[in-house]
Amino acid sequence: MRKLTQLVLLATALIATPAFAEMKIAVLNYQMALLESDAAKKYAVDAEKKFGPQLTKLKTLESSAKGIQDRLVSGGDKMAQPERERLELEFKQKARDFQFQSKELNEAKAVADREMLKQLKPKLDQAVEEVIKKGAFDLVFERGAVIDVKPQYDVTRQVIERMNQLK
Repeated sequence: MRKLTQLVLLATALIATPAFAEMKIAVLNYQMALLESDAAKKYAVDAEKKFGPQLTKLKTLESSAKGIQDRLVSGGDKMAQPERERLELEFKQKARDFQFQSKELNEAKAVADREMLKQLKPKLDQAVEEVIKKGAFDLVFERGAVIDVKPQYDVTRQVIERMNQLK
């Protein structure tokens, strides 16, 4: 029975081998294609300009809160009770402000990211479709599903170039 199973598997492999030999296979890193496009890079620069001031304010607020916390830790036991209470209250307020502003910034950035993705996804899909058609690929794998791939099978750069050509 075991020999029969091995014979059937061998026969199946021999029959299927010519079919696989004729298949054109490619690999695509979809996320890299999106992020490395000119439009995504421009968005990153624009987002830095747009959200940079808010991020700077957050860093300043964090630094200020950290300074108060350090003062409380290093000399809190030597301070007068009213001074320590004032600093603790100020620290708590700065921590709340930091959390609130951080949440607002993250939400605004997420909305902007989704909007950018909504605009770029059709272009990316079109570029992928055109590269697949041009290369006459029978099978395209996502790069994350493949352990190793030779560079000639990776079409990510072609997709990026095609996407950059689309306006």
